Amino acid sequence: MTTSMRTRAGALQAVHDPHHGTFDWRGRTLAYEVHGRGDRVVVLMHGLLMDARLNRGVARALAARGYRVVLLDLLGHGESDRPHRAAEYRMDTYVDQVVALLDHLGLDRAVVGGVSLGANVSLLLAARHPERVTALWIEMPVLERAVPAAAMTFVPALVTLHYAMPLARLASRVARVLRRTRHDLVASALAPLASPPDTAVAVLHGILVGPVAPTKDERRAIEVPALVIGHRADLIHPFSDAEALARQMPNATLVQAHSIVELRLRPGRLMGEIDRFLAGVWADEELPAAAGH
Repeated sequence: MTTSMRTRAGALQAVHDPHHGTFDWRGRTLAYEVHGRGDRVVVLMHGLLMDARLNRGVARALAARGYRVVLLDLLGHGESDRPHRAAEYRMDTYVDQVVALLDHLGLDRAVVGGVSLGANVSLLLAARHPERVTALWIEMPVLERAVPAAAMTFVPALVTLHYAMPLARLASRVARVLRRTRHDLVASALAPLASPPDTAVAVLHGILVGPVAPTKDERRAIEVPALVIGHRADLIHPFSDAEALARQMPNATLVQAHSIVELRLRPGRLMGEIDRFLAGVWADEELPAAAGH
């Protein structure tokens, strides 16, 4: 095998064989996985009660394009620790976990984003630690217009889990068996049911306390480039929230997805938009260095 062939084989191996790691955060163990290599780093986070498997297909596609993609399991999700104290699941503590991940990886900053819960955590991170964010990738944010639907969904779920714990534990055991599938999207969709009920109650309770998203004034002050993705068939993630957010942030681009699953089942169109956005971000990052020469 020639040197060039070995190099290409090694690059392909890095894409298909992610690195799995953990780090300590305030005495808790948080898990993450890394797809690809290089200096162009993207940190992505999952939705509520889901896990890194939701974004694995996206991470593989970006790794094949030369990006290093880090998928973080927030506390109470995936392979990370799952304490039963609601106070540990405030949205602002999730922001601290992302900062800790960047520190653990030796990164001054990165493109940071996620879907739903991950989108809101990314927004809060950019508002509170702008120096750690190169750009934002916001998919299906949960903002003001989502409040009625979110309340009608999360509050009954919290009450049901609390007062029907034996049934919830049975459902969790069944869902954990079904999650053994190799299909990452199916496994992640089952993750909320598979989550231990005590943890799910704590997470749902915790995120309802404290800030859920930056204020409108804080959003207007977020100056980094941002890609905002939304779709129209979802009350918890209304497209009007994505539209409003894109108007509020001075350097935001809005992209409409055809459905909630387009990026993960038919990624071609949206992946092209994402690739163009990320390429532009790093082109702008390299301009000052080039000018200095």
